[in-house]
Amino acid sequence: MKYLKTGQFFGETNKTFLLNGITLTDTEYTVEKVDWHYHENPYFTFIVDGNVIEGNKKETHNCSAGTLLFHNWQEAHYNVKPQGYTRGFQLETKADWFADFDLKLNDFPNYTNIKNPQIKLLFYNIYKETKFFGNEFELSVEGLLLNVLQELNNLRRFEEKKSPAWVKKIDEILRENYAENLTVKDLSSELNLHPIYLSRTFPKFFQCNFGEYVRRIKIEKSLSLIGKKDLSLTEISFICGFADQSHFTRCFKSLMKISPKEYRRFILK
Repeated sequence: MKYLKTGQFFGETNKTFLLNGITLTDTEYTVEKVDWHYHENPYFTFIVDGNVIEGNKKETHNCSAGTLLFHNWQEAHYNVKPQGYTRGFQLETKADWFADFDLKLNDFPNYTNIKNPQIKLLFYNIYKETKFFGNEFELSVEGLLLNVLQELNNLRRFEEKKSPAWVKKIDEILRENYAENLTVKDLSSELNLHPIYLSRTFPKFFQCNFGEYVRRIKIEKSLSLIGKKDLSLTEISFICGFADQSHFTRCFKSLMKISPKEYRRFILK
């Protein structure tokens, strides 16, 4: 089985950033089929553009733009690339980097397709930092990565607990219907729960209120589209369920600390 060392990925490497224990790699996927292989370090794969199919011994994922995968140390997997341009952004961490921050690899999943919008927004911010690359770059990336790992650890603990069945159900509803005008009454009726109970307990499981969670989903969706030159920002705002572009811009800046127009300019460099 093929063993890939730090910074080594199948395809053409556009750029590599070497930090203290962290390696960031921007890669264009050019290989149609990659057989079973594993990597020297635990790492994240973030699909910036295009599409790739990835699988391990348990599951297969069709990874479109915006997909974020975490592979723990030496987790074997394979890849198939459909026709078209596909680009990925990888973040690797040495095992001793985890130890420096009193983190244990066993506390993290072996392999997971991360769908939590908060974690994905943090990772978009890491990717954004590679476009600035000032003397604060390492500090920013390290801080954001620690937040990602904390959220990932919290997510694992949350999933291990016996949460009510409605928690998973409402998450699915919000992800599938983020562009609709949902109400608490609609959600409570769908889940057969009292509106007051639902409103009071939702933040306990999602660490924010209904509106903030839906806005995170919408912005995360917009980030997967913003690199497509054939879509205007107005079109993206409507696709993602915003009332208009100004509403989209306000929400985007609130979460990303930069306007959609500026973000698009940076990632298309």
